[in-house]
Amino acid sequence: MTLASQAPSPDDLAVVSAQLGRPARGVVAIAHRCRCGLPDVVQTEPRLPDGTPFPTVYYLTCPRACSGVGTLEASGVMADMTHRLRTDPGLAAAYRRAHDCYLADRSALADVPEIDGVSAGGMPDRVKCLHALVAHALAAGPGVNPLGDEALDILGEWWASGPCVAASSPNDTRAAAS
Repeated sequence: MTLASQAPSPDDLAVVSAQLGRPARGVVAIAHRCRCGLPDVVQTEPRLPDGTPFPTVYYLTCPRACSGVGTLEASGVMADMTHRLRTDPGLAAAYRRAHDCYLADRSALADVPEIDGVSAGGMPDRVKCLHALVAHALAAGPGVNPLGDEALDILGEWWASGPCVAASSPNDTRAAAS
């Protein structure tokens, strides 16, 4: 799958660093932008600059989206989703295809033998991290990751109150979270 990602600008990297509360690492592209215009998903190298294998190609950065997803995880929705994967062959097949797409996207960036066959979020057999599934769903678009899409539907409009951080200059990663 080819995604419409764009190379991150210095301003994008400053915003992502502010969202994360730490310097952004291994970012190769902005994989999705929030309706407010700021990045909310980045695409990362499968091997970080320090050499660490990093299987999470799509990383959710918006603190509001992350908080909402954390609330979903705490509600027990992941156990329900995992149960449904075991009992719904159609859902399991669609989730397996999402896993395969994720692996293909990562493979297009680089081959990292240590994480060969490992995608993110528990794919293809369980739901371990909704943050990863939501990030994949936003980056890939509707219909690719069924459980990421489902979590997005439950999540609601995290962007409705405006940008999650103040836009800053590339030299100032202290942008205040709102």
